[in-house]
Amino acid sequence: MRLLIVAVISAAGPLAADPFLDLPIDCELGKTCFIEDFVDTAPQQGQSADYTCGLNTRDGHRGTDFALLSFETIQQGVAVLAAAGGTVLRVRDSMPDDRLMPDVNDSNACGNAVLIAHENGYETLYCHLRLGSVRVAPGDPVQAGDPLGYVGLSGRTTHPHLHLSVLKDGLTVDPFQPDTVQTCGTGSTSLWNDTPIYHQPILRLAGFSDAVPSYDSLRDGSARLNTIGTDQPLVVYAEAGFTQTGDLITIRASGPGGEVFRDTRKMTNPRLSQLPAFGRRAPPGGWPAGDYQGQITLTRGGIVIANRFAHVRVEN
Repeated sequence: MRLLIVAVISAAGPLAADPFLDLPIDCELGKTCFIEDFVDTAPQQGQSADYTCGLNTRDGHRGTDFALLSFETIQQGVAVLAAAGGTVLRVRDSMPDDRLMPDVNDSNACGNAVLIAHENGYETLYCHLRLGSVRVAPGDPVQAGDPLGYVGLSGRTTHPHLHLSVLKDGLTVDPFQPDTVQTCGTGSTSLWNDTPIYHQPILRLAGFSDAVPSYDSLRDGSARLNTIGTDQPLVVYAEAGFTQTGDLITIRASGPGGEVFRDTRKMTNPRLSQLPAFGRRAPPGGWPAGDYQGQITLTRGGIVIANRFAHVRVEN
């Protein structure tokens, strides 16, 4: 069944309801998943700000992203859960799991999905489900916590995560500040029964390169390489911001032969923005050809507060 949702952002936004949302994914925040991106509250195109006026969002982002920390969890199966009781309106379960996103456009960017209507007039939309995993149909009643499917890689996504959009009268609602989605820092009551903790630090612009990048090459995109020769160094990097002394950053890479490197460092002199990077020179005979995955993870007191993946193909 075709699923087409066009969410419009309203400056004023609908009036907020009492809290009614539970966590929409079967994972433990800070341990097996984390909130990666929030609703973009900045009204100007080309700018972005989350509900705290922080940078944990993307320009035009219209939902809350609950990201997993491993691609392996897709096959293991991480359940997407109904955030509240309601009735299923629409589903889609026909798109492949492919992070390279072929044939994805605005009408199917959500991927395999479920749309639920709630008695208070709100709707919740669950995106990027695994192909063949959707277990509800239009008209089905659901209760909070009922499984809807599994997290996958369908639609416009490069890594395993659940995108949850909250809607009212066709308008995007930020569940963390439901009175408005175009003003940050209002401090209005959230729609969550148990509001997740917000963490300010960011990781972004992660990628592979053949050398430690400069800020200029990071900003203009020239640092990120999609292919690297078998005899070139492999370097994983990202921009980190708003870290604190004692935070840990782990940088790792893996390829056809398993783990290539792993480095963990403690932040001792954090700055507003910095470029953690780590890599290795090619071994004698070169890297095995194939796909390589990088990962940068930021933890604080044993809690994961940010994570980014990177990908590159090594070619002869």
